[in-house]
Amino acid sequence: MAEQEVDALRPTRTRAATAAARSAVVSGIGTSIEWYDFYLYGTAGALVFNKLFFPEINPLAGVLASFGVFAAGFVTRPLGGIIFGHFGDRIGRKRMLIVSMLIMGLATFCVGLLPTYAEVGIAAPVLLVILRVIQGLAVGGEWSGAALLAIETAPAGRRGLYGSFPQMGVPFGNFASTLVFSAVASLPREQFLSWGWRIPFLLSIVLVAVGMFVRLRLAETPHFQAVRSTGALVRIPTATAVRHFPLSIVFAVGACFAPFIFSYFLTTFGITYGTSVVHLSQHFVLNTVAISSAVEFITMPFAGALSDRWGRRRTYLTGTIATAVVIIPFFLAVGGGNSAVWFIAVLFCTGFIHPLMYATLAAFSVELFPANIRYSATALGYQFGGLLGGGFAPLILTSLLAVNTHSFALLAAYIFFGCAVTISCVVFATRRKPLIENLTIKEKIA
Repeated sequence: MAEQEVDALRPTRTRAATAAARSAVVSGIGTSIEWYDFYLYGTAGALVFNKLFFPEINPLAGVLASFGVFAAGFVTRPLGGIIFGHFGDRIGRKRMLIVSMLIMGLATFCVGLLPTYAEVGIAAPVLLVILRVIQGLAVGGEWSGAALLAIETAPAGRRGLYGSFPQMGVPFGNFASTLVFSAVASLPREQFLSWGWRIPFLLSIVLVAVGMFVRLRLAETPHFQAVRSTGALVRIPTATAVRHFPLSIVFAVGACFAPFIFSYFLTTFGITYGTSVVHLSQHFVLNTVAISSAVEFITMPFAGALSDRWGRRRTYLTGTIATAVVIIPFFLAVGGGNSAVWFIAVLFCTGFIHPLMYATLAAFSVELFPANIRYSATALGYQFGGLLGGGFAPLILTSLLAVNTHSFALLAAYIFFGCAVTISCVVFATRRKPLIENLTIKEKIA
């Protein structure tokens, strides 16, 4: 019933294909900009903020404090998901994407203007926390809207591929933020800590202007148009999603654990581990993260397309099991401090293992829920998964490292835990047919 209604609202086949491709590309551009903004803090937290905003404590404790603020951005992401999800299911995907980008860009730009602890004392970290919270609210509403924009306009049988485009924004945002930070980090130390670190944050305003331009030109998705035209809008989408699809939300949360933990282990925490434990140069570690993120940007659509051919379950589980298998060899290989080994290990894990999980995540999550609550439900799953699996990951990993800097056992155990959670949730979630195949647009969920 519903697919015919959706098709009736689509343009001609040629125009639909063009619109779908444009939506997928624009969703990727938008998420690239938002994740550039979000990842800037992770890089700065490892290199700068512990010195400029938390200078009264020892270096490792300073890193912990700055990663604590990093986690604060994730704490507010579920709230942002609830707020943006509500209006995304009520008034449309496109409008919420525009608002979230504007808020994120302005908050990031303001971080570049912040005074330091030496200038205003305790007010400096307080302002940093406030802006990080605002970032979290904005990115909380970004991902679901971008994923729906791409997947709800995708041709049948290609949702994995199209859903990989917003996922590509993460490695590109990480690549761009790390590359820019690597460039300014090459400045003399005094200049870098004085004004150089601000440049990546201030550049955000230019990227936001570009993102706003491309997003304003998009049309609303056919699935939301069908929901609206058939009167299937739900009054309180989040409450409805929790009441009718609690297990699907739990599965969506758990599916995020392994890809998020592994990602932040290789990137944000990886900068700390590579410089403090493996004793590689800061510049080299940053460049490794940038290059491996660029490779993942390229491999992401291939992994998404693979999930269309193999199925979500097989692709997702392959990536998760590979993560569990490779983690101990990773620690053993990089422990010798050889820079070439570090580069190859991070490149392989980031560019070829992580995409199997993360590229599949968008279509996997979207297919769990019907269209009239999809923005809210996917936001709950992804953002709580991001909070539990990703937001606390650098903080937990750094804390485990502080407990025993001479052994990787605790770090590996934490990653194994994330993989176990994800494997369980993916297996149970994929036991039934995806809801997107049988959209219940006319049947309101009361």
